[in-house]
Amino acid sequence: MRNDGNLDDPFGSGRPADRSDDTPSTNRLATLRGLVRRTRFWAPMNPRPGRTQLAVATGAACCLGLVGVSQAGFGAPDRAADPAPSAEVAERAAVDPASRAMARPSTALAIPSASASPSATASPKATAKPKPKKTVRQIVPVAGLDRTQMNNAKKIVQAGKEMGMPRRALVIAVATAMQESTLLNYASGVLPESQNYPHQAIGWDHDSVGLFQQRPSSGWGTVEQLMDPEYATKAFLSALAEIPGWQSLPLSVAAQAVQISAFPDAYAQHEWRAGEVVAEILG
Repeated sequence: MRNDGNLDDPFGSGRPADRSDDTPSTNRLATLRGLVRRTRFWAPMNPRPGRTQLAVATGAACCLGLVGVSQAGFGAPDRAADPAPSAEVAERAAVDPASRAMARPSTALAIPSASASPSATASPKATAKPKPKKTVRQIVPVAGLDRTQMNNAKKIVQAGKEMGMPRRALVIAVATAMQESTLLNYASGVLPESQNYPHQAIGWDHDSVGLFQQRPSSGWGTVEQLMDPEYATKAFLSALAEIPGWQSLPLSVAAQAVQISAFPDAYAQHEWRAGEVVAEILG
């Protein structure tokens, strides 16, 4: 170091060859030279020898500190760096440039054509066919009967069917009731009790009651039982079934064998009408 107050330039042309182990870059050298030049002007124009040496020493120390900081800042091998990309990111980066050159699929939503049939877009659910409602056939009065008489004839036919009696027996029963009561459920003026049950007329032929004018005193049943059209019909048909060969007998003969009437031939006149009524009811 010279005593003229000037710090020797360690980076000048006369400096020994740079070290091979830690060579600063050109930019760092330029920076350090600028700092050194600035440091030279810190000394006064007419310095004192002692003070000049102190200032020069202080400036040199500062420069050396800056050099160390510069080397630590720019050349540190453990500088925080961005994490290395993973293998998946590297693979995506390699594929992405190639995919950009390919034609990208359209992102527009597929709108079905208005002319497309509904079956092409969605299959309709199978709908079960509703079962047809069972309709009850309306039975109309025939053979000159009114609604009340037709309803009584229907009760006779239904009772005979429950017993399993054939059609011929049903016709005989209806014809007998036509003759005995004109198909009306009679109560008796002689038996006031009979009037306590549903009835449609009142008769005075002894104690005869009901559709078949059956007498409780003859053992056909109680007054209550004989006023019931179903019971009265089944009592008549049960007696008819006990007559041998009743199926082949004329209607009037078969009916008289059951009823023991004072007018045995009167039943035959109702046969055709009874047949028409039974046919309407059975359908």
